[in-house]
Amino acid sequence: MTQVKEMLPDAPEGLARVNSKRIAKKALSAAAGFWFLVAAVGQFIFVYYIAVFYGGTALRGDFDAWTKALIHGIIPDDLIGNIAVFAHILLSFVITAGGILQLVPAVRTRFPSFHRWNGRVYMATAFLISIGGIYMILSRGTIGGISQHIAICINAVLIMIFAATALRRAMARDIKSHRRWALRLFLAVSGVWFFRVGFMLWNILHGAPVGFDPATFTGPFLTFLAFAQYLLPLAVLELYFYAQESSRLPVKFFTAATLIGLTLLMGIGIFGAFMGMWLPKI
Repeated sequence: MTQVKEMLPDAPEGLARVNSKRIAKKALSAAAGFWFLVAAVGQFIFVYYIAVFYGGTALRGDFDAWTKALIHGIIPDDLIGNIAVFAHILLSFVITAGGILQLVPAVRTRFPSFHRWNGRVYMATAFLISIGGIYMILSRGTIGGISQHIAICINAVLIMIFAATALRRAMARDIKSHRRWALRLFLAVSGVWFFRVGFMLWNILHGAPVGFDPATFTGPFLTFLAFAQYLLPLAVLELYFYAQESSRLPVKFFTAATLIGLTLLMGIGIFGAFMGMWLPKI
């Protein structure tokens, strides 16, 4: 009895620790789910824009609209370059739509065959779109300075590395590692989408072009954003992985709060991109 009584005062404290751990775990999971929901909505809006604008104008034969929308659109007598542009637009639609579906837990559990085949298509598309992107930069160039071009090429190389690693982990049946590399791949592939969202968020917060020249589309902010479009999401993902494994409650709560804050900012950027970039062309 004495031993039991000595243990009783510690029971509420132990129960409180268990409840705190449960709350921290749920908070982290909820924050990640919130981020994915907002990102999924934003990327499906982007998919809709690609389908309606590029698909619609292509069906009408209005490729001048592509030339106006792209830095280097359809160029006469450049067959290979034009094929690369067509493929890039088509694959952008496939990979953006497929990426979101690949991460939906219900799709993965209820339709495992679709998940596997969609994953194969996603990784193959990631390789093709990366190679095509590097080719277009080297052959046609793009807007911005050399630092932005380097950042895009690094992004493309990372995409190919992540895709190959995710495939190897899946073939080895190392599911936990495969999912982590698949998430890294998803964020790296989403770099161009993050760039647009981040760019519009920056403009909304400042109300005017700050840190870059809108005429040449160069400047310190755009150099930063060219690298941050994939390095920042990847860094946050690593923080999330660390928080998942950590037994320290402050780490879990801090990561959850960080995810919620970044998600709210991302939502503002998505709204800005929709209103300023995509809706006018739909």
